[in-house]
Amino acid sequence: MEQPTAVPPESVTWRLHIDRSMWVAGVRGLMLQALHPVAMQGVWQRSDFMDDPTGRLLRTADFVATTTYGSPREAEELGARVRAVHRRLRFTDPATGARHRVDEPDLLLWVHCAEVVSYLEVVARAGARLGPGGADRYFAEQARTAAHVGLDPASVPASAAQMRAYLASVRPRLRAGEQARQAVRFLLWPEVPRRMRALAPFKPLWLPVGALSYYTLPGWARREYGVLPEPPGTQAAATASLRALRAGLHALPDEVYNRVFDEATVERARTARRRLEEAGYDVSRGFAGLRDPRTWPERARSSLGT
Repeated sequence: MEQPTAVPPESVTWRLHIDRSMWVAGVRGLMLQALHPVAMQGVWQRSDFMDDPTGRLLRTADFVATTTYGSPREAEELGARVRAVHRRLRFTDPATGARHRVDEPDLLLWVHCAEVVSYLEVVARAGARLGPGGADRYFAEQARTAAHVGLDPASVPASAAQMRAYLASVRPRLRAGEQARQAVRFLLWPEVPRRMRALAPFKPLWLPVGALSYYTLPGWARREYGVLPEPPGTQAAATASLRALRAGLHALPDEVYNRVFDEATVERARTARRRLEEAGYDVSRGFAGLRDPRTWPERARSSLGT
């Protein structure tokens, strides 16, 4: 029997990626990625990020959803499309005049690591419990998932120690150029795209997401940007606010929360639910309920010794 989802509900990836504080984590990931000057040029020159930031965020959300609870075939097909797009894209680094491919391994690795470390750190800070060894398991799972964007899993940090070593090695190359600062300011208060004008009155609700994304960046990254003030107590307030935002988002009924997603992403969740039910998972409490090992079939509980 084929595995019902790209990663199983008993994975740490599932526990993190279905958490609704991932909205903050995703934006924080974009802010962190922008600190790599060459990677930032790739986004600046070859992405519609500044024209349609909401679309970029929703596409990222769909990629995370597909590579989490999409079927293995859906995840592989989406990965193939992403790799095909990246293969065609070139850009020029104005600092050196060098031409680059978007899919150069060192650039893909930075984008991947900035994303997954943001997902882990923000969702854990928001209050999600990962359990002993959870960070190591998550990075190992995501090293395998990195193959979807064209990385060799063997080259990707697969533990917390390996991730710390990688981030330390790349840190001297990171800096906040003017375009990176523009991107961060834009993420703090993005334009509402024309296709979503009906949601314009709700734009102020974005402010806490943008601010928390910024304040959950590492201290060195916030010092590089210097975009928002840092009065005493900022970090304690950020943690409390992040946990309150998470609780509020998780209190929303699915039918309300899902309105922000593209229909294709919502439909993928519906079909995943049916596949999981057929595979013996108890989905009566939705995806969030699958954090509980009692909702797993016996074979899944046995595989983790629960």
